[in-house]
Amino acid sequence: MKPMKEGKVREVYDNGDSIIMVATDRISAFDVILKNKIVDKGTVLTQMSKFWFDYTKDIVPNHMISVDTKDMPEYFQNEEYNGKSMMCKKLEMLPIECIVRGYITGSGWASYQENGTVCGIELPDGLQESEKLPEPIYTPSTKAEIGDHDENISFERSVEVLEKEYPGKGEYYANQIKDCTLKLYKKCADYALTKGIIIADTKFEFGLDEDGNVVLADEMLTPDSSRFWPLEGYEPGKGQPSFDKQFVRDWLKANPDSDYLLPDDVIAKTIDKYKEAYEMLTGKKLGE
Repeated sequence: MKPMKEGKVREVYDNGDSIIMVATDRISAFDVILKNKIVDKGTVLTQMSKFWFDYTKDIVPNHMISVDTKDMPEYFQNEEYNGKSMMCKKLEMLPIECIVRGYITGSGWASYQENGTVCGIELPDGLQESEKLPEPIYTPSTKAEIGDHDENISFERSVEVLEKEYPGKGEYYANQIKDCTLKLYKKCADYALTKGIIIADTKFEFGLDEDGNVVLADEMLTPDSSRFWPLEGYEPGKGQPSFDKQFVRDWLKANPDSDYLLPDDVIAKTIDKYKEAYEMLTGKKLGE
């Protein structure tokens, strides 16, 4: 079988009335696929998404059907795909990435220092780096093709983008995905805090089923799509250590001539961080 779609990290296979999404062990940073594989990373991403999909199905339906390869074609019933494959409903994906920020960090912090706003949203004066925002903010973006950068847009612009695709329903869908994004974030961020993890920000993607209902899709609250910080030692006023790709990004920034090839110790530390986040959030070891 050949993937019908290949992303930076995921491969999507057509399975007739469903799709099979495989999270590979590839890793990307700055919109570039790195030369290394990170063993077990795909399994962490798939199993983490499964955990959150199960946890939030009372808020919005999601696309997950099964993560058991026995439910999939024989092609997937082997070691290579075990644990990292998810059979999902077919959806028409909405052209908006739904980003929610609960803490001020990264590009949001840089923007706030410049003009007191994040993605055009005015924030109170005097916030420190990594500080918790009074309320989480919704900052959608457009979805870029591989190699291009996503573009942050206003909520109003997200209405226009959706209206162009779905005349008469742009505002309805824009409001629905915004509301779902904020509800999902609040429920999961509150839960994560009880497990010792701060979810600083994350992104969700949504699609429509055959009846036009909004359904949560893609991955959910993984170290690839989110910024996880340890609650222990959290202190506003500086950058925080993280459980995600920030470790890789920092190394790449410090080594501009690396040609996107990571040393072994950076790979080992990266997968250890991914596994640690999974175990803290789910209370289980990977593969249990």
